[in-house]
Amino acid sequence: MPDTAPPPAPTEHRFPCDQCGADFRFSPAEGMLVCDHCGHTAPIATAPAAPIAELDFRAALDAALPHVEMEEVRRLKCPNCGAEFEVDGVDHATECPFCATPVVTDTGPQRRIKPRGVLPFALEERAAHSAMNDWLGRLWFAPNGLKDYARKGRKMQGIYVPFWTFDADTRSAYTGARGTVYYETRHVTRNGQTQTERVQKVRWTPVSGRVARFFDDVLVLASQSLPKRYTDALEPWDLSALEPYRPEYLAGFRAEGYTVALTDGYDEARALMDRVIRRDVKFDIGGDRQQINSLQTQVSGVTFKHVLLPVWLAAYKYRGKTYRFVVNGQSGRVQGERPWSAWKIALAVLIGALLAAGIGYFTALQQG
Repeated sequence: MPDTAPPPAPTEHRFPCDQCGADFRFSPAEGMLVCDHCGHTAPIATAPAAPIAELDFRAALDAALPHVEMEEVRRLKCPNCGAEFEVDGVDHATECPFCATPVVTDTGPQRRIKPRGVLPFALEERAAHSAMNDWLGRLWFAPNGLKDYARKGRKMQGIYVPFWTFDADTRSAYTGARGTVYYETRHVTRNGQTQTERVQKVRWTPVSGRVARFFDDVLVLASQSLPKRYTDALEPWDLSALEPYRPEYLAGFRAEGYTVALTDGYDEARALMDRVIRRDVKFDIGGDRQQINSLQTQVSGVTFKHVLLPVWLAAYKYRGKTYRFVVNGQSGRVQGERPWSAWKIALAVLIGALLAAGIGYFTALQQG
């Protein structure tokens, strides 16, 4: 029978320092809670090491997850980029950490799947800023103001971004053909002369077979607030460092709510799995060439979890447009949008044209 007990009421997570009463924050360098006001520290209580339990995908589709796996949260929704992020109990207006838009839209309490795991920040803001500066310094044709922005050390925002992970057993049956390359020799006549040449041919042999693969932690972004091509480029993530979710890891950071539905996340995960399965089938067919004529996959034992991964975020405005930079809070890998300086590009084109004209002039002199 489904667990019909109501989910717990919204919980306000605050971590006051037991020395001075100011708020603790999680320090990636210390791996514990730190009070910036008085310097007091406190460890994060952790349970004995154990795998983070997966949740049953079918139960989630049937709205039959145990109530302890659900929570009531209050989030603000940005009217500009659509990001949803959690707020403290007394906050009703703030600035969107993704696009700097003033946010006053309260979504009200929402029933959501709890995070199962969290990958704690490993980089302090200073280290993330240094990684971003190095990346920005390598951008050609960027406006001078961009480097000035980097040098000023503008504050970055630490965000826990939501992801889905999926596990699944797959068994696939296929039919296709294996191609073996061979060569034939033939004689051709060109300009009155007979020549011998080798012609490549492919001999196809019908094949069929089965492949099986267990997929573990297929990672899918559960947010739409950042360009997916940039968050995908932040990979790889070392998910072996995931910790069971504890709100203490979020102290001093923001947590974004998922806006990609679980079913949509699964559809994307299946597309990722299908690409791997097709690669497995081609390997199983062997030979020099492969053709896949039919492929049927049975998927079973699908489980999932909601996890939070750390991202440092910065935004730069240039000619009225906001450009965002993201830093993997675990590895320091940087990706982002970049503005182009029109006058630098024009200058480079002019210099290139002058160089080409100069080379052409000296070449003409030498030939004359």
